[in-house]
Amino acid sequence: MDKIEFLTEKAAQIRRDLLKMIVNAGTGHTAGSLSNTDIMTVLFYEVMDIKVDDPDWDDRDRFILSKGHSVESYYTILADKGYFDKEELNTFCQYKSRLIGHPNNKVPGVEMNTGALGHGLAIAAGMAKAAKMSKKNYKVYTLMGDGELAEGSVWEAALAASHFKLDNLVGIIDRNNLQITDNTEKVMGLEPLAEKWKSFGWEIIEVDGHNYQELINAFTKSSEIKGRPTLILANTIKGKGVSFMENKAEWHHGLPSEEELAQALEELSSKGEVI
Repeated sequence: MDKIEFLTEKAAQIRRDLLKMIVNAGTGHTAGSLSNTDIMTVLFYEVMDIKVDDPDWDDRDRFILSKGHSVESYYTILADKGYFDKEELNTFCQYKSRLIGHPNNKVPGVEMNTGALGHGLAIAAGMAKAAKMSKKNYKVYTLMGDGELAEGSVWEAALAASHFKLDNLVGIIDRNNLQITDNTEKVMGLEPLAEKWKSFGWEIIEVDGHNYQELINAFTKSSEIKGRPTLILANTIKGKGVSFMENKAEWHHGLPSEEELAQALEELSSKGEVI
């Protein structure tokens, strides 16, 4: 099995597992987790230097899920990687579970509690600055939502990251064009988005956020950039992989019925078998 085939099948598996987890819990942020699955699959299975048996390894790459409400893909990937037993996914959002509805650093593999939007980039910039000061070589990655970019703290952190020449920092935007109420351009216009980040001193790489080779190439290129941080603008489809969820704002935190789950799983099974 080649690399792209592996990632394709793995992402399909992650999507199936996270949907079952959401339906079992009776709650969750469905469509945003589906849109970021391919990005996170490439990061965790291909890009980041991590040790599952040593989650606190000092030289590990760091990942911050700034769009913390889309935690379902994150937990599912961590369980699949072996950070904790997959059976624990059945406790998602249940009483006394550590798998709460936003990233919880009591879960192995989770660096920081997130959920209040606009904080992830600032945290990641601080980690990247700490690496520079400590002469460490690890990279810091943070995944942001496009609706999140209305938060002023994002742009303060972007300015600081450029000022401190944090070339060990990679920001990723899950650019699915939708947020909880409507299209991002109706709620708070972002365009010209790439030019905005470029004006803040960032290297910009725009990709199809569901194309594994483009994502791999972008992360590879980010490691070659010197003297400035990199922003990967990943164009995605909210609800990706499930036909009746794609590009529909109501699935931001919509809960599939048992019949809808069965349809979704059937569609996703055609995109890759469990491995």
